[in-house]
Amino acid sequence: MDPQDLPTDPHRPYEDVMAMLVGTLFVALGVSFYTQALLLTGSTAGMAFLLQYATGWRFGVWFFLINLPFYYLAVKRMGWSFTLRTFVAIALVSLFSELTGKWVVFDSLNPLYAALMGGSLIGIGMLVLFRHRTSLGGINILALYLQARYGLRAGYVQLGIDGVIMLAAFLVLPADRVGLSVLGAVALNLIIALNHKPGRYMGVS
Repeated sequence: MDPQDLPTDPHRPYEDVMAMLVGTLFVALGVSFYTQALLLTGSTAGMAFLLQYATGWRFGVWFFLINLPFYYLAVKRMGWSFTLRTFVAIALVSLFSELTGKWVVFDSLNPLYAALMGGSLIGIGMLVLFRHRTSLGGINILALYLQARYGLRAGYVQLGIDGVIMLAAFLVLPADRVGLSVLGAVALNLIIALNHKPGRYMGVS
């Protein structure tokens, strides 16, 4: 997400709070689908999934810790307001992902359904957050920083890092789960690509 893609008309504070809660709850529910089905996605969330499967530590702990180094870049690239919102959103996803595992228990979960629905839920949650000038931090911020500083194309940087994450997944997950994870990532990115376009939605705070 680039700063010029962010909308310009203000939201009311209570609208931002509601959006923050709804968006992070959607993401956390998608994370629960992925965790139950042993799937993963890209960016820092993908790293958190990998580390969860490799070490047994919960997703929420890893997701919060991995994002810590990126806040400095977020301040430089996006400003304090965006960074603080992103910090709160990441903290809420970390918290809700832990709680959702206790609130929602699946007796049976089809992996294909989990990939498509989990990816869609995460994409919808991210879309809600984007529209209120908030993100889930991580690789996107790093990619934008490298583009501004060194001229590297942000899209290629993020694609390369996500590719490495998916390749590393073969070390801890069966090949079919990696393939389903790619399908889920397609669903996630389609949700964002089809709905988050400059000028389509005007509202920020």
